[in-house]
Amino acid sequence: MIDLTESAVNAVKAAISMAPQPTSGLRIIVETGGCAGFKYVMALAVEANPDDTVIERHGVKLFVDRKSLNHLNGTTMDFVVSLDGSGFTFDNPNVNSRCSCGRSFG
Repeated sequence: MIDLTESAVNAVKAAISMAPQPTSGLRIIVETGGCAGFKYVMALAVEANPDDTVIERHGVKLFVDRKSLNHLNGTTMDFVVSLDGSGFTFDNPNVNSRCSCGRSFG
């Protein structure tokens, strides 16, 4: 379904360990928005919601709602550090188009 690179696993684990409250995983949501139609939204989560699919990869739990799951099938999430900044990237085979800023997709 969704895979994480070693860099992404380390970034999520670091974020969880520095969270001010107990956190058990990362919620990933695909929302309508952005200039290309959809955008990724991520947040640390205390627990899964009732309609979430829980995916565990390399000791990291991902919480994905049913609506977002189809958009993320086959996706690899990475964490990249560059001169332009650091952040998560998504290699998503379901994407038909991307905006020029790289933050939304269609």
